[in-house]
Amino acid sequence: METYADLIECEDVLLFANAAITSTGQREFHSAAGEQRLSLAFLHSYIHGNYPDLYAATLALDINDHNAALIIANLLGRKGGHPGDARLIAWRLARMSPPRVYRLFQELRRAGVNNRRTRALVRDWLAARPDLAFDAVKYRSAVKSAVRHAHLRPEGELGDFLFAPFSRARYDTPVLEAWRRAHYDKNALYDLPYTVAEGFAARHGISRAVFLERVAPRLTRLERLRLSESAERDGVRTEADLAAMPLVRLASYVLSLAADVRTRRRGELVAALRASAARAAGERAGTWGSVAAVLDDSFSSFGSPVKRRRPLAVALACHYLLQALAGGYRGLWLSGRAEPLHARPTGPTPLGRRILDALEGRPGLLVIVSDGWDNAPPGLAGEVLRVWRRKLDPAGKVGIVHLNPVYDAGQFDVRRLSPMVPTAGIRDAEDLPALVELARFAEGRTGLAELRAYLEDRAARR
Repeated sequence: METYADLIECEDVLLFANAAITSTGQREFHSAAGEQRLSLAFLHSYIHGNYPDLYAATLALDINDHNAALIIANLLGRKGGHPGDARLIAWRLARMSPPRVYRLFQELRRAGVNNRRTRALVRDWLAARPDLAFDAVKYRSAVKSAVRHAHLRPEGELGDFLFAPFSRARYDTPVLEAWRRAHYDKNALYDLPYTVAEGFAARHGISRAVFLERVAPRLTRLERLRLSESAERDGVRTEADLAAMPLVRLASYVLSLAADVRTRRRGELVAALRASAARAAGERAGTWGSVAAVLDDSFSSFGSPVKRRRPLAVALACHYLLQALAGGYRGLWLSGRAEPLHARPTGPTPLGRRILDALEGRPGLLVIVSDGWDNAPPGLAGEVLRVWRRKLDPAGKVGIVHLNPVYDAGQFDVRRLSPMVPTAGIRDAEDLPALVELARFAEGRTGLAELRAYLEDRAARR
């Protein structure tokens, strides 16, 4: 039998997991950045202090990099620590983007966290980089800071480049030599990473159109996508492999396009979204049976100026992923829109009515993707779900899961529609299958022992 304390612990860990998946400490539609950061800081302090083993284990979940970095910083700053923490931290660092990791190392240096574990992790991560010379050019000050913090002494050209870059008349490493030559040779800058070459181009007075045309072959996939519109205005075409993009990032790109552009490129964009969704579904494609989705495109799905259209992009990405996972699928947008490609944030949030429409067909699974601010009329969604669970489907033949892409700073959790339905935070659509699995713990059918076993299993597989 589980005790009351066990139930509280289970709820606390699930609450923290939702926050760590959704919140990045940035402004949201209903809360400012300061509120988000303050709320997150309290949660990290609370969970770290009360459940240190489970706090570390959440690194194995699909939490975002912002919270992963906070967890790692807190674990490294604590004396002692579990022996398995270092392996889990190293695994998570390997998954994070290099700029995020370098920022974490700089924050550790500013905080004075320089114990043996920290130095070993920094050393091993730098040693595992596929091209540290490339990093030294692209993130020079950050690499220099990390090397100093870990008490490392790079030998040869790399050490000279970091601490005395003009001490050599020539470098044998191509990227280092290109950086040296780019100070006086315009042609050399096109052998550098885009962000570094951009600065040299401005210094040499090279026009934007000429620069983009010549640097295009060296652009990364994300850089091509980010620059596609601005490059076209300068008369330069930067072809991006849209189908290879992560699903939510691709959805964000689609939503950033003007309505007429989406119409003109409809075939290309839909094909890319479906290909990305099929890749994310993998072997599970077509195995989920009958699925219905209620997708939030109300005005609050705009997000905020710093997370522009992020909640709507998550809903659009989930639409295409659920379509790929399901044997039979029906997607219902709050606005009643029939064409997902033309989704835009508009109008109120009549969740209750759309949930009724979705339940009418009695699907095997209903997925609700919404920030949970049901307001047309307020509370109808919760009442619909209560009556459905207690009166119409007490056996739970229709599985219902609410996925929320927005952290509610005031509630220290994602906003829930009803205690009768499990809610999980979501950031990337690719995490949807795992989140549907995690949501069962919030439903009350499984308890602390199962949750601990789930987290330990996830950690052991990392």
